[in-house]
Order: sequence, then structure tokens, then C-alpha cells
Amino acid sequence: MKRRIRRLAWILWPSFLLACVVEMLVFAMVDPSDVHWRGEPLPLSRQGLYTASFFVFWVLAMGSSALTALLAMSRREVNTPER
Repeated sequence: MKRRIRRLAWILWPSFLLACVVEMLVFAMVDPSDVHWRGEPLPLSRQGLYTASFFVFWVLAMGSSALTALLAMSRREVNTPER
């Protein structure tokens, strides 16, 4: 169980930091009021768009970190069920 929590921390923390950096970079160049979806302005407030995009960036970074953690596991760790 302790190993699972540690691995989860290895995935969540770097992905959180990356999402913060990407959020800052994207919205330093893009005004949230200029964002459109299929030609229509998004029905979100500025803060809502910041929040939604942060979670999208975080989920994408989590996928990358999870894949890295999976590839770093040994064959034995992958094939042995955790107790």
C-alpha cells in the first residue's frame, strides 16, 4: 500500500507542477475572452475557463507521468498482483 501511495505521488505532483507552468504559458499568450469553440464563444467565465483548462492540462500531464511510471516498473512489479 505504501508503494502505491508513493507511486501515485510520483504521478500527481510532477503533473500538477507541469499543469501550472502550461497554464501560465498558455494564458500569457491567449485571452480567455477570445477562446471560441465551433465558432461560438464559450459559456464560461474567465475564471471558469482558467479552472477547466487547468484540469485538462493536469489530466494530460497525469497521463504522461503515469505512462512514465509504468515504463519504469520492472517486469515482476507489472505481473505480480499487489496485496
